[in-house]
Amino acid sequence: MEGDAYPVMGNGGIQLDGQVLQTFQKSFVEVENILDQNRMLINEINQNQESKIPDNLSRNVGLIRELNNNIKKVVHLYSDLSSNFTKSMEGDSRLDAKSLHKRTRPA
Repeated sequence: MEGDAYPVMGNGGIQLDGQVLQTFQKSFVEVENILDQNRMLINEINQNQESKIPDNLSRNVGLIRELNNNIKKVVHLYSDLSSNFTKSMEGDSRLDAKSLHKRTRPA
């Protein structure tokens, strides 16, 4: 399956190599897992805040740090995805700069 190309943007003719597509999918799964973890952290932070129990409130400090670090990871993953996508498109001779910036309007 390596070397196979997959259409990405409808009739625009943009295609990605199978390896590139796998890399994107892996990154998106990783982002989704981090965001799921963040959802649980936020729920726990909110419960601790509502309880007003001193130990729970002090635990929130660590939970908020973990949440902040997870957000940094997501930003980094999206930055890498953007960079990788740009590099893969620069290597695609079928794609020119105009087609990257072309806006489609609803019919």
